[in-house]
Amino acid sequence: MANLLGTLISSARALDVFDQALMVSQNNVANASTPGYAKQRLSLMAADFDTIKGLGGVMAGPVQSARSLYSEQDVRRQVELLGTFQQMSESLSAVESYFPVTGDQGISGALNSLFQSFSAWNLEPNSQTARQSIIDNGRRLAEVFQQTVANLTNASIDAERQLRQTVDQINQMGATLQQINGDRRRNSQDDAGLDTRMQTVLEQLSELVSFTPLFQADGTVTVLIGGQSALVVGENLYPISFSSDMPTDPAPLYDGAGAPSRLFSPGGAEITGLVTGGRLAGLIQVRNEVLPSLSGDAYHTGDLNELAKSIADRVNEILTSSLMSAGPPPVSGVPMFAYDATSPATVAHTISLDAGITADRLASISPGPPQVINGAALQLANLANPQEDADKIGGSSYVAFYGLMSGRVGRLLSDARVNQDYRSQMTVQARNLRSQLSAVSLDEEATLVISFQRAYQANSQMVVILNELIGSVIDMLR
Repeated sequence: MANLLGTLISSARALDVFDQALMVSQNNVANASTPGYAKQRLSLMAADFDTIKGLGGVMAGPVQSARSLYSEQDVRRQVELLGTFQQMSESLSAVESYFPVTGDQGISGALNSLFQSFSAWNLEPNSQTARQSIIDNGRRLAEVFQQTVANLTNASIDAERQLRQTVDQINQMGATLQQINGDRRRNSQDDAGLDTRMQTVLEQLSELVSFTPLFQADGTVTVLIGGQSALVVGENLYPISFSSDMPTDPAPLYDGAGAPSRLFSPGGAEITGLVTGGRLAGLIQVRNEVLPSLSGDAYHTGDLNELAKSIADRVNEILTSSLMSAGPPPVSGVPMFAYDATSPATVAHTISLDAGITADRLASISPGPPQVINGAALQLANLANPQEDADKIGGSSYVAFYGLMSGRVGRLLSDARVNQDYRSQMTVQARNLRSQLSAVSLDEEATLVISFQRAYQANSQMVVILNELIGSVIDMLR
């Protein structure tokens, strides 16, 4: 009789175990399309077997997740790098359009038109039409410099706007993780739903910023930006902030120019250098490095400013050292360009035609000796294909220098696009590997459901038989 009762208990326990297993499989099927969900399995353990008491059978162990922390980390890393290059590609696409190198558009076109005017004036130094063409093209070149700087300034403003939005998104995701941490602490059992939400938010966060997640024994996660600055610790949130105020340390090198964008922890410590990946890193690189290298800021002169200053200074030098009239008395020439000389980082923004220049006041006579009637015009015409170092900038002609600057932007954009394509493929591969390890397979679940269902039916039949046997034994003992 004892063996019959023990067997009945084992069979009833088995029914409960298989019922739990079916519920786990049912939950897997229901979440097969849920982003971030990892399949779960009820671990089955053999109960202690005793032939005398008739005990044994199967016992339910803990529900185990198939999630692989390694595959999750790999996905986050690829998403982080993809976010960096996606952002750089998007930001640099607009910047590249400001530096055309063909046709008559942009600085390149304005420079070529001015040099052609110099050549025409060299052939006809007394031509009023040739002189007026120089004035018109000089004005156009100054306006194109100003417009290009204005475009880059707008790009910088847009980058700042995106930086603020990205920082807000990061803080919002940190608040979500803070809430999840609290829920996991208050939940004594592992919750697949909370785990799924946590991993999903971490993956979304990795697109925005580089960070290190530390998973704690109580189920919470600690998020350290750049592996050092805390964003979330348990149920505490430490939101980061954004600023474009002029720093005092290091002191700005150039007056009148913009300040870099910086990130800070709640305690006021700057953490800009800790951000090495994600869209935030791409924005910072464009905003603090690429754009200032072109248009200048408080710490960069900017290639556009160097080009504008070099052209203006050289043209002015040639004209002011030449003569409008041989006299007597001889009349010296006047400068063609003017700009704010107080800051080398604002030249392209302030360059314009000098207020005193007109077509009649262009100095064409080289004083010599001997005097050359078109000497200044010849010198200006030679700027297109310079032979003297004085007519060059950084060892290159003005057009070539502009080409190098434009080429650098194009190369950065090309590299960003190539890396974006590569990281996109790597992200797909990482997600596929994660899916193979932890995603729900409906075929696998169907097989398990059938197996557990048959085991449940077999044990149900065992309970029916045991019930009949026990009834028969009771009848015999009456």
